[in-house]
Amino acid sequence: MKRLAPAALALAAFISTPLYAVPAPPTAAPAPNGSSAATDRAPVAFIQPNPPAVDAKAYVLVDAASGEVLAQRDAEERLQPASLTKLMTCYVLFNALKAGTLKLTDPVTISEHAWRAEGSRTFVQVGSQVPAEVLIKGMIVQSGNDATIALAERVGGTESAFVQLMNSYAQRLGMSNTHFDNSTGLPSPTHYTTAHDLSLLARALVREFPDYYTWFSIREFVWNNIRQENRNGLLGRDPSVDGMKTGHTDAAGYCLVTSAKRDNMRLIAVVLDSNSIKAREEASAALLNYGYTNYQVINVERAGTTILKPRVYKAVDDYYGVGPNADVSIVIPRAQASSIETNASVKRPLLAPLSTNVAVGELQIVVGGKPMKSVPLYPLANVPQGGFWSRLSDSMRLWYSRGR
Repeated sequence: MKRLAPAALALAAFISTPLYAVPAPPTAAPAPNGSSAATDRAPVAFIQPNPPAVDAKAYVLVDAASGEVLAQRDAEERLQPASLTKLMTCYVLFNALKAGTLKLTDPVTISEHAWRAEGSRTFVQVGSQVPAEVLIKGMIVQSGNDATIALAERVGGTESAFVQLMNSYAQRLGMSNTHFDNSTGLPSPTHYTTAHDLSLLARALVREFPDYYTWFSIREFVWNNIRQENRNGLLGRDPSVDGMKTGHTDAAGYCLVTSAKRDNMRLIAVVLDSNSIKAREEASAALLNYGYTNYQVINVERAGTTILKPRVYKAVDDYYGVGPNADVSIVIPRAQASSIETNASVKRPLLAPLSTNVAVGELQIVVGGKPMKSVPLYPLANVPQGGFWSRLSDSMRLWYSRGR
């Protein structure tokens, strides 16, 4: 039977504490002359400014990585999205490209239905065959409804069948207040979404398709000897803006989904139903500047960092490291960066074997005294079972500890 050294026993007793204890701050001595030390010496508390007042019926500003909402107004209200609909059309097409059912070089035949599309156009000719990549760029940059319908028919067989795919993907992404009637965003009574749902879609496009996402930054596109500029004016005004899409109909107003990255932080602003092109761009710019001015990303822990080394029973060794399997970051107001605390705990008792993909504890992140985020902790290496005598002696230890 193996014996634990006194140092190991002390370490085991320390690790058995479920959470790291945070010492209470010392009690301040009474201030002289009856004055209040807290009143006289404490710094003035930081006041978080309110989001800017912008020209939009609904909006939301989110951190792209975490989905944390930094500002919003009526973000769950169902509104018509106009050509922001094409973001979902892109999502379906990008999935088809990823699956190989559509190739960028595939010739796409332009049907009469696509050719007769109302609204914005890429000016493709009926009966012609155009490479899929050209049509995708025409849909993103020029917002061409003719290019959009042609692509929908190529992937879905018919536009209505393609729309079924759009609604299926919307549900899969958690866009519970969204329903599409067409691939283009032309007005329809039951064609609607919300600012929040569009933020989910925008995050998915950035996260899942980084290579295709670069198309949203194209400033202009030429087809059939016609040059058209990207309607997202922020691409030329703010170097941190690298996408995504504009939209406008009389029913929807002026809409804009904007994605920007400054340093290690990407924000997404969704603005619905502004009164003009200038208004939607100014609203988006104001929201982005508000987010970057008042919030920051804090990297709390790196993937693979040892957070605890708990006792693992019936294993080859006594102690094994546990930590997060992905980088742990949070988005917080800049003034609260110094108030971050972490508490770690593991399940008791831990028994071998353990796998690196099964959580055995959690790391809780506290900001300003309030729990903000919990992250699972995993063994940093697979933990094999020990030999017969190790398992037997640990079984006896566990039995004895339960009996006390």
